[in-house]
Amino acid sequence: MKILCIGEALIDMICTDVGKSLSEGEHFLKKAGGAPANVAAAIGALGGKVELAAKVGSDPFGHHLIDVMKSFGVGTEWMLKDESNFTTFAFVSLMENGERDFYFNRGADGQLKTQEIEEINLPSFSIVHFGSATAFLPGPLQSTYQSLLQDCLQQDIFISFDPNYRSLLFQHNKESFIEQSWNFLKNCHFFKLSDEEAMLLTGTLTVADAANILLQKTNGVFAITLGKEGTMLGFSNTTYILESIVIKPVDTTGAGDAFVGAVLHQLSDKKLSGIRAMSLEEWQQIIYNANKAGARTCEYMGAMEAFKHLSSDIFN
Repeated sequence: MKILCIGEALIDMICTDVGKSLSEGEHFLKKAGGAPANVAAAIGALGGKVELAAKVGSDPFGHHLIDVMKSFGVGTEWMLKDESNFTTFAFVSLMENGERDFYFNRGADGQLKTQEIEEINLPSFSIVHFGSATAFLPGPLQSTYQSLLQDCLQQDIFISFDPNYRSLLFQHNKESFIEQSWNFLKNCHFFKLSDEEAMLLTGTLTVADAANILLQKTNGVFAITLGKEGTMLGFSNTTYILESIVIKPVDTTGAGDAFVGAVLHQLSDKKLSGIRAMSLEEWQQIIYNANKAGARTCEYMGAMEAFKHLSSDIFN
């Protein structure tokens, strides 16, 4: 069975002049990005069957994103080209104080309309993954997300969610992000949060308190990534900590997306009823393997470059 990822595919323009603001920087590195695109690429690299539903511009950068997805074996039938909007860009520069100078030039990704994906054969997918922070910004993609969520619920398809909070996108509209995220948290079967996201969405000051609220208010299995402290698994009204994989990190970009991709790849051969019947031990093994995928990604510079080094062999 296949996995469907939906959300943004975009170009990250990374300023290589470290310590300089975007206005001062002169050298930029083009990288394919977007959290749902990263998850799809990771699944493809692991040998899974996956398709990406996203909108890109009918321009050289949109063509590049499609080519990159194809190189990982990702199905691109539903990567649609927009003739009226340019491919979305995110410009990032790392300042000397560790903060990021960020500018988001939104284009085609937000224009994916509900009617444009109505012909997707949902029963041919075992999992649908929602993992786009930009989908909670105003625009057609926002309603498309909600519509597809309802379709998945009606057809009993396994739903995965990763909010991918970006403070620079929602600094003036945080409450909207939280409200929309809870709609997915309450309806999905699996979700992944960072420790910061868990506290933000629950309004708590500790991960433990956040986990308790998530156990009370959601029904899905969840994972909260804790960096070098490991991963917290929420399963059957209890939490468990799985140790992290010890490595010397080079770049953490895409590690969370590789983690999610690895979880979904391991679940993709099961029906929803079979996943619901899985034991604690089975979930712990899946999360442990996903930690391996995330760790492997941290050993290389750049998410897509790192994904080239993923394979199902890491699960052995």
